Amino acid sequence: MEEVDLLVVGLGPAGASAAAAAARAGARVLAVDRRLHPGLPVQCAEFVPAALAAETAAVPASALQEIGAMQTFLAGEVEHTPDFRGVMIDRAAFDAALVAQAAQAGARLLTATAFHGIDADGCARLGRDIRLRARVVIGADGPRSTVGRQAGLMNRALVEARQVTVPLIRPHAATDIFLSAEIEGGYGWLFPRGAEANLGLGLVPAAKDRLKPLLDSLRADLLAQGRIGPGTRRLTGGAIPVGGLVGPVARIGTVPVLLAGDAAGLANPITGAGINAAVLSGRLAGAAAAAHVAGRSRALGDHAEEIADLFGPSLDLALRRRAELMSEYARGQRPGTAALRQSWIAYGDYWARAPQTMEEPA
Repeated sequence: MEEVDLLVVGLGPAGASAAAAAARAGARVLAVDRRLHPGLPVQCAEFVPAALAAETAAVPASALQEIGAMQTFLAGEVEHTPDFRGVMIDRAAFDAALVAQAAQAGARLLTATAFHGIDADGCARLGRDIRLRARVVIGADGPRSTVGRQAGLMNRALVEARQVTVPLIRPHAATDIFLSAEIEGGYGWLFPRGAEANLGLGLVPAAKDRLKPLLDSLRADLLAQGRIGPGTRRLTGGAIPVGGLVGPVARIGTVPVLLAGDAAGLANPITGAGINAAVLSGRLAGAAAAAHVAGRSRALGDHAEEIADLFGPSLDLALRRRAELMSEYARGQRPGTAALRQSWIAYGDYWARAPQTMEEPA
């Protein structure tokens, strides 16, 4: 039976980054993805912050246009956030570049190969008839992670999203956010990508049947304003974890498991942004796995502490703000303008210190 040091499940930004980091550190890495072409279909608004662009070669390799600001639309008013810098990317090209880097680093890659689980004897089952032993497993297989589920580490809170690509009437260099009490637990967005834009909307699963009509209404408004043209292409959708950190370290039987990216709940519970966290957490997980295999006994515990220190403060604040917003709906009320302002990063209300007596969300 084949043995590897590290099995990476999922070849999105987290998994490809983990595979590359571990292979560069000398580990024997096998990375698998159930899709034939990792990154397809695209299920992403395709914005990344400027900081990631500066340190990840895959960003300039897939860049479509720069973003310089954010505009938030709420109750007929627009909040302009200058110097909100980032890059719109072609997500498929971005993922392909990260996968190529993992292969160049020495990781072995298998696509169209599903991960089915780890048996009681510690053997991983892959594809139709592959069984192997891995000293460490990294779950980077998205918000409904199979690895996480088997380890008892699942994302308990999700947002469902729907997105289409539409033509832009004129060039635009800002990410546009649309807040409304109608969009329960989420928001709408228009993110430009050159001559077109990603138009999307996300909300809680209980209101999933309203995704299409709400997105259609937003599209009709933008058409009437002369901001976008008729026609759509590339309909997509998916789930976004909004419940905060899961794990990120556990075991399936005797096999150590690390979760990264959306599998670890690292998408921001307010904005849904997760690419930057996926790349960074993947790199850290790959390095920690390689260190563990090399004999550093504290590697996995140190990794868990580093992830908590790095992402914990922003996740905790976002979870508090989300809990405050969702409590309005739980009471049978529609949140007003003040509550919506407090739930979005463009407003000072969001960043104001939370009461010390506030309970953390469950």
